[in-house]
Amino acid sequence: MNVLLWHVHGSWTTSFVHGRHRYLVPVTPDRGPYGLGRARTYEWPENAVEVTPEELGRTDVDLVILQRPEELELAERWLGRRPGRDLPAIYVEHNTPKGDVPDTRHPMADRDDLLLTHVTHFNELFWDNGGTRTAVVEHGIVPPKVEWTGELFRLAVVTNEPVRRGRVTGTDLMPRFAAVAPLDVFGMGVAGLPDRLGLPADRLAVHDDLPQERMHGEVARRRAYLHLCRWTSLGLSLIEAMTIGMPVVALATTEAVDAVPPDAGVLSTRVDTLVEAARWLAEDRDAAYRLGARAREVTKERFGLDRFLADWDRIMEEETCASR
Repeated sequence: MNVLLWHVHGSWTTSFVHGRHRYLVPVTPDRGPYGLGRARTYEWPENAVEVTPEELGRTDVDLVILQRPEELELAERWLGRRPGRDLPAIYVEHNTPKGDVPDTRHPMADRDDLLLTHVTHFNELFWDNGGTRTAVVEHGIVPPKVEWTGELFRLAVVTNEPVRRGRVTGTDLMPRFAAVAPLDVFGMGVAGLPDRLGLPADRLAVHDDLPQERMHGEVARRRAYLHLCRWTSLGLSLIEAMTIGMPVVALATTEAVDAVPPDAGVLSTRVDTLVEAARWLAEDRDAAYRLGARAREVTKERFGLDRFLADWDRIMEEETCASR
């Protein structure tokens, strides 16, 4: 199939375009949010091709993958066809609801022209989807090329925009863990974090927007992985860390409760418990190895790329067949 989708979430899209289809990724001269084109910090296969808005009007498209409400109008304008009416459409919801949770209405609620697909069961449960048909396809990842070594007495965090997002990403909790072992924070928009928290460079270091493969190599050298998000969908960086073989210390919130088994890490809503767990794993490398080995075993089975792509193939085939 020729599948149109925008480059919105780099890690998720990286997994998605590893399928057997031809993926049409819009590109605009400014490479803005609706025309990023192919990724430059992730490795994508050749079957993900850039297309301009002008080219889309002359291109056969079998299915549209939508990820933002405004893409409905954009796709209709660029294709000359209306998603959901003139060709099949699937809307992918990556995020937890915001606003009046759990009564937040999804932008695609009460539609009969598309399938609303969530990336976690928690998201499907907490969004008010109305009468729209829903499905869940859990994450799958391209396996990182490195494995945990944990030789550094440091803790790793991967998060985006922790300065701007604050309590959502658990930024306010970081100093308590930095008192146990130095933190390395990886992701986009992490510059300025030490100043924001008043932490010296020897307690918190930031690594802004590293290429994915390099980031994986650096994260794997840290003793344990911290997941401090209060309210978020299941981060792919958490799954990647577990697949590398890292033990996890995480807030027991949203989908993390279901994704991280008790013998792969420590989850709690009591921050004191998590701080002590971080201290334990930082000081006991053997224990960190045992928990990380279990984490790797679980994620390879549950969040494998083959399962992810097979689930998506089934859903896409069902939607295209139903529209014929």
